[in-house]
Amino acid sequence: MNGTCDDGLIETGRILFAGPVEFLKGVAHIDQLPPAFELEVAFAGRSNVGKSSLFNALTGRKELARTSGTPGRTRELNYFIAAGGRIALVDMPGYGYARAERKLVKAWQAIIMAYLKGRPNLRRVFVLIDARHGIKPIDTETLEQLDEAAVSYQIVLTKADKLKPAEREAIVAKTETLIARRPAAFPRVLITSAAKGWGIDELRAEIAALLA
Repeated sequence: MNGTCDDGLIETGRILFAGPVEFLKGVAHIDQLPPAFELEVAFAGRSNVGKSSLFNALTGRKELARTSGTPGRTRELNYFIAAGGRIALVDMPGYGYARAERKLVKAWQAIIMAYLKGRPNLRRVFVLIDARHGIKPIDTETLEQLDEAAVSYQIVLTKADKLKPAEREAIVAKTETLIARRPAAFPRVLITSAAKGWGIDELRAEIAALLA
């Protein structure tokens, strides 16, 4: 949607996700992590940010990642395999577990931090932010964790179809300013809409660039 990726990477990204994308396993404990893949990318975001819908749009599957009206439905690191086993896509638990017990929340957070710090082939975490609301304090907490873990992350604004063109431009500019001095933040902000298919080619291209 934002036209920042070249046509070659967009085509490469399309090819990467043209083949099968399959669920591998859910990881509830660090010792359950699968062997390293050539490339691993993860997807994080506040509950109800539209992560499952974006995940499905990215992979071109309607129900690969299940959507739910219940916040915090994903309670494991869910591994999906693409590009003939070269790429692992990791769907992380949605943060902001309003209905979860504190003890359970702490357990999830411990698993996530151990994963972030100990997974050498994890090249990037795509942090999904609702374009209508921008970066909130709960998002900032996650960005700080990623900075601490020294894991490269990139902001992906979701639900952009809910905004007018001028509003989309404004939220991209504001978000870029907010992350400009964060040590692990990738400077390019993507803006997407799973419903309209906006920005999906660019997101695939970003993953293709990491594989290259």
